[in-house]
Amino acid sequence: MKLEIERAALLRSLGHVQNVVERRTTIPILGNVKLTAGDGLELLATDLDLTLLAREPAEVARAGATTVPAHTLFDIVRKLPEGATVALEQAPGASELRLAAGRSRFALPTLPPDEFPATGGDELEVHFEIAPAELAKLIDKTRFAISTEETRYYLNGIHVHVAGAGATRTLRGVATDGHRLSRIEVPLPPGAERMPPVIVPRKTVGELRKLLEGAEEPVRIAVSAARIEGACGRIRLLSRLIDGTFPDYERVIPTGNERIALLATEAFAEAVDRVATISMEKARPIKLAFEAGRVTVSAISPEQGRAEEELDCDWRGEPLEIGFNARYVLDIVAQIDGPQLRIEMANAAAPTLLRDPADPAALFVLMPMRV
Repeated sequence: MKLEIERAALLRSLGHVQNVVERRTTIPILGNVKLTAGDGLELLATDLDLTLLAREPAEVARAGATTVPAHTLFDIVRKLPEGATVALEQAPGASELRLAAGRSRFALPTLPPDEFPATGGDELEVHFEIAPAELAKLIDKTRFAISTEETRYYLNGIHVHVAGAGATRTLRGVATDGHRLSRIEVPLPPGAERMPPVIVPRKTVGELRKLLEGAEEPVRIAVSAARIEGACGRIRLLSRLIDGTFPDYERVIPTGNERIALLATEAFAEAVDRVATISMEKARPIKLAFEAGRVTVSAISPEQGRAEEELDCDWRGEPLEIGFNARYVLDIVAQIDGPQLRIEMANAAAPTLLRDPADPAALFVLMPMRV
């Protein structure tokens, strides 16, 4: 193969594909990116669960294919000067890929392209398009709650499914780690009505979100019971889904919380962040004391002392003291776009609801803790 390509174009696609490649793998070929020169340059990387394909325009003098270490190639191209033209060449039968840019020369080891895993899979029955902003909203407002506990693997992703009935159906995303839950709904895209309930893995969620940066055209989604594909611009992502059953999350969403607080979103977040500074524990516990017209945010640490801050609050109900993990509170409040935060509580031990009055499609559940 022999070709020339603009450094910016090559770096753009390498920035995506190298994220798929694990830095430590027992299968050498999985540490490589497959380069195929034909009608432009095609870059392919996989970890056997997640596959990413990118295409870039290039001046191809000789078609061909090879594989080279993905992270090494990315680091080289990243350090080349802006505006450079990158020349890639591998002579027939050669074991090295030669890279040249300006006065820089590199020779990279290769592995045969026919050793690269096949990327085919089952037929993806459901196809639809979704606006980048809608998909970004579904991801951004749920992924912070994805569990990192590998033993409950079925919580290691976002549960996406069709909710509602008739004209009110929506596309719903849910994530939970057992301590907090996030549920977000976006309009159901045409064609998604038959989509099966799926669990999209954490790594796939992250890479799919990166594809949306600066995207203006609709994202093309294809789904089966076992795989999902997302395509945007010159990049296509194919991933296995988590083979498991997401729990019945509706059971943990309270419906009768009658103690309600309305707070200024930004002021509350800043107060929680300041007060939590005093806590050195891993859980960073804080206490919220609600009473007529105000809430007191406080924290106590045997080593660091005490902190408290008062805020104005529209409070409905008897006085209540309740404890939370400060980091969990801040993660949720960061998803509230409106100027006000609504907190609905029953008692100091029951699940608490947090809502954005400006966005009824978003709902968050947070479990209290003993402080």
